[in-house]
Amino acid sequence: MELMGPEPVTALLLRWRAGDQECLNRLLPQVEGELRRIAHRYMRKERQGHTLQTTALVNEAYLKLVDQAQVDWQNRAQFLGVAARLMRHILVDHARALCRGKRGGGAHMLPLDEGVAFSPQKSAALVALDDALNELAGFDPRKAQIVELRYFGGLSVEEAAESLGVHPNTVIRDWGLAKVWLKRELSPKADRPGGQSHHAG
Repeated sequence: MELMGPEPVTALLLRWRAGDQECLNRLLPQVEGELRRIAHRYMRKERQGHTLQTTALVNEAYLKLVDQAQVDWQNRAQFLGVAARLMRHILVDHARALCRGKRGGGAHMLPLDEGVAFSPQKSAALVALDDALNELAGFDPRKAQIVELRYFGGLSVEEAAESLGVHPNTVIRDWGLAKVWLKRELSPKADRPGGQSHHAG
């Protein structure tokens, strides 16, 4: 379902892709609430004074979105998926900066059914999750995308399905398999048979 506004989001995306840069100025106010929802999901459990505020995250994502005009835009859900990916990369970059030189510091796992909280205490776990997700993307890109959309972006099953052009049942199945694989991959090596990585599904 399109966001309400003077011009449909998808129409603005298509015109932006076609080279009408002014469309971006009309598009972003319509989706700002959605961008803030995604950003707030990342930051919702953080204490005051964390290193990256929700507004700063939205602003950084906005600057990166300006450079995405060549994306083959299809719909609002796809746009939100791209925004979620950009925010993930921004947060992981911040987390890696905090973790630099502190590898092996006893990172805790991040529950995959919980929104990401960005803090020095959890930054190592966020980096580990990002590394595992990149590994998953190497052999099963769709499952990795679904994790990104559902866990990082907070998109519903239906929104994720629309973004990827698949049936919602596919999202449900792949989401479940990806969570099992990631939890196994992120568990202590001693808990994994042979300490080896395995493909998901």
